[in-house]
This record gives sequence, C-alpha cells and structure tokens, in this order.
Amino acid sequence: MPEPAHATLDARGLNCPLPILRTRKELANLQSGELLEIISTDPGSLKDMESFCQQTGHQLLESQSNDGEFHFFIHKT
Repeated sequence: MPEPAHATLDARGLNCPLPILRTRKELANLQSGELLEIISTDPGSLKDMESFCQQTGHQLLESQSNDGEFHFFIHKT
C-alpha cells in the first residue's frame, strides 16, 4: 500500500458513473501531490478509474480487489 492517504472516499454501493463523479469532486478538494483512497463495490470501477486517470493526468498508484471491494490510490497531479 502507498503512503497514508490524505482523504478517503467511500463509494461502496454506488454504481457507474457515481464513483467517478465523486472521485472528481473529492480530488478537487485536495492539493497537488496529495493522495486519495477510493473504496468501491462497482466492478466497472476497475476500468473506470484507470480511464479517468489517463484522461485527467492524475496517477493511479495502486488498485486492489478484496472480497468484492475495490481500493484505489490516486495521486493528484
């Protein structure tokens, strides 16, 4: 796991596109260089977070899958 996150977004129970929309909103509250952890239960979020980071320039440091939960760590650029 990367360094401790500056903020954590609990997107469990939300379906596409809500995890991405909430991620975008939460990243807007962070400073450049800070780390956001996202927890999601939407299987589509695996590809969505990767695409989101490619489109926005933020860095997806890590993604994990544990018992139906997906954890993402995004470094804000």
